[in-house]
Amino acid sequence: MKVVNRLEEEKNLENSSEQQTYIRMKKFKFIMLIFILVFSTAGITLGALSFGDEKAVNVGIPERKEFSKLYKAYDVLEGKYFQGIDNEILINGAIEGMVKSLDDPYSDYMSKEDNEKFQESISSSFEGIGAEIQEQKGNIVVVSPIKGSPAEKAGIMPNDKIITVDDKSIQGMSVSEAVLLIRGKKGTKVSLSIHRPGKKEEIKVTLIRDEIPINTVYSEMLKNGVAKISITSFSSHTDKDLASALDEMKDKGMKSLILDLRRNPGGLLDQAISISNLFVPNGNKLFQVAYRDGSIEEFVAKDGKKITVPTAVLIDGGSASAAEILAAAVSESANVPLIGEKSFGKGTVQTTEEFSDGSNIKYTMAKWLTPSGTWIHKKGIKPDIKVLLPDYANLPYIDPEIELKKSSMSNEVKAAKEMLKVLGYNPGKVDAYYNEETEKAVKEFQKAEKLKVTGILSGETTNELMTKLRDHLQKNDPQVKKAVEVLTKNKKK
Repeated sequence: MKVVNRLEEEKNLENSSEQQTYIRMKKFKFIMLIFILVFSTAGITLGALSFGDEKAVNVGIPERKEFSKLYKAYDVLEGKYFQGIDNEILINGAIEGMVKSLDDPYSDYMSKEDNEKFQESISSSFEGIGAEIQEQKGNIVVVSPIKGSPAEKAGIMPNDKIITVDDKSIQGMSVSEAVLLIRGKKGTKVSLSIHRPGKKEEIKVTLIRDEIPINTVYSEMLKNGVAKISITSFSSHTDKDLASALDEMKDKGMKSLILDLRRNPGGLLDQAISISNLFVPNGNKLFQVAYRDGSIEEFVAKDGKKITVPTAVLIDGGSASAAEILAAAVSESANVPLIGEKSFGKGTVQTTEEFSDGSNIKYTMAKWLTPSGTWIHKKGIKPDIKVLLPDYANLPYIDPEIELKKSSMSNEVKAAKEMLKVLGYNPGKVDAYYNEETEKAVKEFQKAEKLKVTGILSGETTNELMTKLRDHLQKNDPQVKKAVEVLTKNKKK
């Protein structure tokens, strides 16, 4: 019995051992099965996300149903367009399209490359033609030429539409795209075709690019202690330059001041605030900012140095943005008279959002209001005293490369005759025909200016003729004369 029991025990042990071995094998296989199931599930999930209807972009991000059409368009182009596409270009184009759809000339998207080029071109000083531009309904429109720039010398005016640059159409381009075409190295030529409001024919202009000065403040002392200070734009140092100019004018006996904001396209808001504070009494409103949520932020003048001499401000169709903020502030909160023509009418405030790849988006984030709460956007500011410039101030540019001589017939001939007549010469009947009287007048002009006497209008003679016309306008500026008159009357009172 004991032997049988022992055998049975050994068998039981053997069976037990076999059972334990079987169980160990089952655990291993079970664990392996779990691993296989996990990896299989992951693979199936990855495949579903990659090839199924649900996009991987939705994982962990709330679904944005409004983007489904955009995603589909992207997928169609990426997968079915007849040739390979650049995904980055496609995405940049989509963003640019969104911004353009706002129909806001002050909102813009720049890719990394465009942004880098643009930033290089606007650092400190730049080389180009010197004109502030904006996009309006698919057109590139001049806000204002910069004082002393090739654009100003060529007679480019506010509201001129630039149609082509070197025979390439720029209609439909963004401002940044147009700027990159118009700007270039000093000494190089650029040809523009321009449509001027009220004129039927396009104006052809060839300019030589130059370094555009960063000076924004110009001062001069007129008669009877009237100082005239022009601010051409608002850059980071404009308030300091204005302070220096005011000190200089005081040393020269300044008794009254003409602040010239004509053809000033604007610039930095903080500069407009700083300069407005010089003229507006402490506590009075400078301007207001109205935000999307309906809230309004008021900016008021603070204590500090104030200009106390009688002042008049000149504005025109090229006075925009920050220049209009300053004009409205001194007019409504300091009773300073505005003289000239209606301003441009830009009543919005912009900011930028930088992306990690170096591109950026500039967009309108608010609108600004005058101290009284008026929104001047697309309306402009009307001057207290309206004074127009003479008709000859709007004469078209004459290309110096064109040779005008006896028997020539063109609009350039007519413009030249008008210039000669204004300067005191007799070119005969002011029409498009270059006759003997015109030739004689040109010879007299060349002799007076010590130029080679040929009777032919081209090159140096053409340039000198246009320069003399600008000088004549500056000496006989009716808007400045009216400001002097107003200030002199105030002084007598």
